Amino acid sequence: MRKFLVLHLFNYHFLSPHVMKRFLMCILLAITVYSCGNKNRGELIGVKQKKWFPEKPYGMTLIEGGAFIMGKSDEDVARLNNAAAKTVTVPSFYMDETEITNSEYKQFVYWVKDSVTMALLARKIEEEGLGEEGNTDGINEFAYKDSDTSDLTPFQKYMRENYYDVEPDKYLRPLNWDNDIYWDTEDYPDAAYSEVLDSMYLPPDLWYDGEMKIDVSKLQYKYTWFDAEAAAAKSKSTRNKFIDRKPYIKIDTVRIYPDTTVWIKDFIYSYNEPMHNEYFSHPAFQDYPVVGISWEQAVAFCHWRTHYKNSYQKSKGKPLVNNFRLPSEAEWEYAARGGVPSGTYPWGGPYLLNDRACFLANFKPLRGDYAADQAVYTVEAKSYLPNDFNLFNMAGNVSEWTSSSYDSGAYEYVSTLNPNLSIREEKRKVIRGGSWKDVAYFLRVSSRDYEYSDTSRSYIGFRTVQDYLGTSKVKIK
Repeated sequence: MRKFLVLHLFNYHFLSPHVMKRFLMCILLAITVYSCGNKNRGELIGVKQKKWFPEKPYGMTLIEGGAFIMGKSDEDVARLNNAAAKTVTVPSFYMDETEITNSEYKQFVYWVKDSVTMALLARKIEEEGLGEEGNTDGINEFAYKDSDTSDLTPFQKYMRENYYDVEPDKYLRPLNWDNDIYWDTEDYPDAAYSEVLDSMYLPPDLWYDGEMKIDVSKLQYKYTWFDAEAAAAKSKSTRNKFIDRKPYIKIDTVRIYPDTTVWIKDFIYSYNEPMHNEYFSHPAFQDYPVVGISWEQAVAFCHWRTHYKNSYQKSKGKPLVNNFRLPSEAEWEYAARGGVPSGTYPWGGPYLLNDRACFLANFKPLRGDYAADQAVYTVEAKSYLPNDFNLFNMAGNVSEWTSSSYDSGAYEYVSTLNPNLSIREEKRKVIRGGSWKDVAYFLRVSSRDYEYSDTSRSYIGFRTVQDYLGTSKVKIK
């Protein structure tokens, strides 16, 4: 480089002294930058990464962390003794402004349906030798994107095993998401395609109302997760920080379609068939909170939402986002209080009516009178006024799953920093907020209840959260 610069200096002998001086200064600066860029002079300068800026997820709001008195600060009307007042602190996090709606959960269902169908189409092509080099006619346009798996790294095998095809070990190739599936029978391109698509539906003798019915038992989402709690407990008990992590890598497969029969099962001798038939499928209810979702299905949704977002991030070369998840009950209560430390309900006051004698939430105000609040069942997720954190329906409408396991005495021994009793195998999970069929007691921000993780109800939904990385004292763009 120096030889190159010297040769070019002779070509500029005709320049004035002033211009030559400036030119030489630029050359010296270039040499300095070049030298510093290749040598750090043995100093500790750290590993520089791309500048990262926090991005508020769509439909979420930032809950700035802080300390609050968790539990019952007023009379324990039900005499449950399960929420002793305790000062705790939670870090900042994002939370969905509304409960997850039918429309949002349906996006998950449709993605899984397409994924399973594409996998079946790709297998059909391979097993029957239908695919040929360059042939994209008929069913062949849904062939695996490549056919050579010999050079796959362990990470690529892991990704393809868990995210591209639903059967590991045998099928490890990426699905072709560039094509849209033809669901209209008139658009089926050939007989092989028809055979695969027909297998996604129930047999005709199980149809009714003259409508083809998808076999929802085939809609299964498979994912892998790391049991950090169990791994940490093992490390602590053995006093060994380097342990075999393989036993703590878990694989779950979950049927993800909502249980629409909850509208009938939850109520004896009651006519709720219209809700059973239409609530999840009809567009009239698309902005209503999804129900009939077990805790296990809600956790699967969180995992899918993370994967779905990160697939986009990777396609754009952007940093990956951290996981979406269910809130702990401490986070849920902190968010529900809306910055009012001693509030009874999310709106702060101890009253259920506003100054115009209108109810402030969707619940059962009187014995048997479900319509006193102008709603018989659920209402749209963005109904009533939000609390001061801009969160809707933190009381009433539907109760909400949390990540926390239920123990009536948990408040006595959980940590004061981000407290959470989280035992995956424990079937009882905390639900919060009360619902459209509950009395006012369950709407209190401090009231606790539980349901079993494999159980779904017509009055339980969920919303998700995401950890805020770094300090929250910044402007969110």
